[in-house]
Amino acid sequence: MATPDRPGFALPLLLLAGFRTLIDDLHAELARQGHPELRPAHGFVLQAVGVDGTTASELGQRLGVSKQAAGKTVDRLVALGYLERADDPADARRKLVRVTERGLDGLRRSAVVFDELRDRWAATLGPDRVAALEDDLRTVASANFFRLDVPGWFGG
Repeated sequence: MATPDRPGFALPLLLLAGFRTLIDDLHAELARQGHPELRPAHGFVLQAVGVDGTTASELGQRLGVSKQAAGKTVDRLVALGYLERADDPADARRKLVRVTERGLDGLRRSAVVFDELRDRWAATLGPDRVAALEDDLRTVASANFFRLDVPGWFGG
């Protein structure tokens, strides 16, 4: 039951603050490692493009945004060298968006930094408490907790 010292609205704000802290720390480290232009939404885009590539229209659907919004983000990431456009070998009328080696490097570094950040939380809170927090969040989160449509959900 919510109490005056633990109001219900504080829980989502604390969860968001924890998420924001992790993401801000991730991006500060990525900037130090040569990826200063990567933004939080870019990680969702790179994941949504996937290993086989996708079209801008499919990317928009995966992210929960319009084709135009996806195209604008693709343009930016192409200009930064994280994505490239290529002909679809299965259909010459389609253009695929693919992750470049620079994009893969950003994703690989992100995975390592997230492990380091988790270790930092474990050093602060204790490994058992972090594991319990993860277990508890898995219990209350939807079964499909890893969703790429967060940009569209936040913006919608």
